[in-house]
Amino acid sequence: MATDIISTEPATGATLWRGSASDVEVEVELARGAWAEWAARPLAVRVEMLRRFVNVVRGRAEDLADTISRETGKPLWEAKAEIESVIAKVDISISAYNERTAQRRIDGAVGTRTALRHKPHGVLAVLGPYNFPMHLANGHIVPALLAGNAIVFKPSEKTPLSGIKLVECYHAAGIPGALVRIVIGGPAEGKALAASEGIDGLLFTGSANTGLILNRQFADKPNKILALEMGGNNPIIVWDAPDAYTAAVLVAQSAFLSAGQRCTAARRLIVKDGAHEPLIAELRKLLARLIVAEPHSSPAPFMGPVIDNEAADGLQESFLALLMKGGRPVVQMERPIENRPFLSPSIIDVTDVRDRPDIELFGPMLQMIRVSDFDAALAEANNTRFGLSASLIGGSPELYDRFWANSRAGIVNWNKPTNGASSSAPFGGIGLSGNHRPSAYYAADYCAYPVVSTEEENPRASIGIGLRQD
Repeated sequence: MATDIISTEPATGATLWRGSASDVEVEVELARGAWAEWAARPLAVRVEMLRRFVNVVRGRAEDLADTISRETGKPLWEAKAEIESVIAKVDISISAYNERTAQRRIDGAVGTRTALRHKPHGVLAVLGPYNFPMHLANGHIVPALLAGNAIVFKPSEKTPLSGIKLVECYHAAGIPGALVRIVIGGPAEGKALAASEGIDGLLFTGSANTGLILNRQFADKPNKILALEMGGNNPIIVWDAPDAYTAAVLVAQSAFLSAGQRCTAARRLIVKDGAHEPLIAELRKLLARLIVAEPHSSPAPFMGPVIDNEAADGLQESFLALLMKGGRPVVQMERPIENRPFLSPSIIDVTDVRDRPDIELFGPMLQMIRVSDFDAALAEANNTRFGLSASLIGGSPELYDRFWANSRAGIVNWNKPTNGASSSAPFGGIGLSGNHRPSAYYAADYCAYPVVSTEEENPRASIGIGLRQD
């Protein structure tokens, strides 16, 4: 009997959508039957289809943003920005395809040509997250379709309706229904999709624990592409910042946008011991002003709830556990509405906490660490198995050069937040943050593989050495 999947609005607890889990192998077989014809179509046709997809998304933008907002709890203004990213992805992917995977001629011997072309893998599975349920999945799907692949997409079980509506946009644009399939379900369906013999690769955005499981699962399948984006335990260093208020704004944006539910969110604030009080004073005042409310509220909130009560409970337990190990509350975490997953932005000083857990606490919770000098700040920034994003606020150009050279991260910023990465650049990290398959602009690299051909119209051959004389 099929299992019901229920989507609940985090802000209200109301049921938004209910449906049955999919048959994974049926969806994979449909995609496998459609991909060869799609791959054989001229690139210009695939481009045109994706431009039609953009027009469909534009026409449905209000409804799509409303769905994201209700299903994730993020403010409506942020959901609208996500739809803009979905739209922009097509032009970015076309540019990336032309730059990174276009056909090329390579100089060869006289009378011989060497050609570089790229082929699609076949059927690619996409496992999407709940924090950006359309944008991050779309970031895999668009370049994969452009390269000639078929797609089987499983959205997070926490945001199935957003995934359904995204796929409906592809179909409404004239992209064959069998080419882009959706799998509705929970962990069991995700495992079945990853294990399916009918897929030629898997593109994943989500937690490090799930990514590690997938990495082990694909270890004996070198014939299948695996791209992992697994989040971060990201540091933000504030050092000799000339303006404490501006530094506080950058810290708050880094740590608390999307209720801290961004893989690039700052998790650890590293400051100079004894010189951090002005920054903390400004942060306290600023966080007291941030509006935490339902996504459609007026005035517009800065952030909404986290995804569900289970996530909120876990974050509160983590805050309490750090307090019991010696942490000191700088800004207390509050749960303003009982049985709803709203959390206030919080900061905890964990300088004196031994054996701090190196995990991604996915929510509005920032750990502060005081250090004596910049060498210690660099060491603390790198004191993690992750390596996605890092930022320095303040300091001189020379100090930033040291920070950039010594930071173990795929995104290294100066006087900018840790989050808000551009889709026109590669996006990815090292360590537990990824497997050296950066997405965004570099997604073209894992959506097709290079084929090198040495070609000559007429066969000619001779052996000039190593033969016995007649």
